[in-house]
Amino acid sequence: MQVLRPRCAGLDVHKKTIAACILLTASDGTVTQHAGDFGTMTEDILKLLDWLKAHDVTDAVMESTGVYWKPIYNLLEGQVAIALVNAQHAKALPGRKTDQSDAEWLADLHRHGLLRASYVPERPQRELRELVRHRTNLAQRRAQALNELHKILESTNLKLTSVVSEVSGVSALDMLQHLLAGQADPTVLAELARGKLRNKKDQLRAALRGDLRAHHKLIIGQLLADLSWCEEQMSEVSAEIEQRLADQQELLDRLDEIPGVNQRVAEVIVAEVGSDVSRFPTDNHLVSWAGLCPGNDQSAGKRRSGRIRGGNRSLRGAIVEAAQAGRRKKGSFLSARYARLAGRRGKKRAVVAVGRTILKSVWHMMDKGVGYHDLGADYYERRNPEQRAQGLVRRIERLGFKVTLVPVAQAA
Repeated sequence: MQVLRPRCAGLDVHKKTIAACILLTASDGTVTQHAGDFGTMTEDILKLLDWLKAHDVTDAVMESTGVYWKPIYNLLEGQVAIALVNAQHAKALPGRKTDQSDAEWLADLHRHGLLRASYVPERPQRELRELVRHRTNLAQRRAQALNELHKILESTNLKLTSVVSEVSGVSALDMLQHLLAGQADPTVLAELARGKLRNKKDQLRAALRGDLRAHHKLIIGQLLADLSWCEEQMSEVSAEIEQRLADQQELLDRLDEIPGVNQRVAEVIVAEVGSDVSRFPTDNHLVSWAGLCPGNDQSAGKRRSGRIRGGNRSLRGAIVEAAQAGRRKKGSFLSARYARLAGRRGKKRAVVAVGRTILKSVWHMMDKGVGYHDLGADYYERRNPEQRAQGLVRRIERLGFKVTLVPVAQAA
């Protein structure tokens, strides 16, 4: 088998250790092997780099093991041609399993060109990804605190959530703060309502009559502090993301035209995919990379499962969230696609299909530099009107009627 990388190293990465193996192929085909073990502290990784340079290693490969690969990749990047590969693509045969044998197996596969490197973006985009994912985590923490606040209010018999649409709104938070300060008069608390909520003062007076005890005040106070902290942190992170994407605002505005995609989702897309989709040959490649394509599990001519495969979880989560919003857009192609699939394939599969459509639209918009063009809610009817008419005829005939179709031009 042809050797494509004669000076290659394999790295088996763990939390605290790195098992390294160098395979040097001479011009006559003989292979010299060198093995070593290193720690994962910065000083240890730099020693690993010096060891690789001392043997004139030009290529290195390691598996994408959790987040443990990141510090090694950051320090080796630009020094050697480092490749990150999917662990499923590099599984060795069962048998004598050691860290050094894993490193040797990786090096042997890579020097023959049998491993496909995963996409690792440049450092600025990696930093942007970390910011966007951190903001998503903050939003999840806020949602968790909000859900717990709903539960504890029910425990106090304060039915505030039954009257206000959003317990984290200005009026509701003001009432809760006064409750914690010792104000228990429902009439006084109801007067804190603002805007349209003032029309519900009678309901508020009834809802704010409860049994608030000392431990309730402690929990609610902490939850309100959590909400305030999360919102403050999200605001700071969003400002940093906005600054880093200032030169991509035109692209973000175009992506914002897609039903269900807002500024935040557009920022996630650009952070995860990048502004250049040329590395994805087709829209289907992007959908597959995001993990939104049906899985293949077929045996003996039978398809056993079509569950979506693993992929970029951050991107997939944002796209599915956009699909949930986009399917509610009346008169849009996305709503028509959802309605077409939900009845016979189920709501969850229909949402995934809508997300797949959104991501394909993103690929074409980025690839061609164009805006979003909605096909319309009547797209499927316009595509094959005869088939649609025959389907309606069959439904009417099942009700006991006979239908004759006459073209409009002929009837006139």
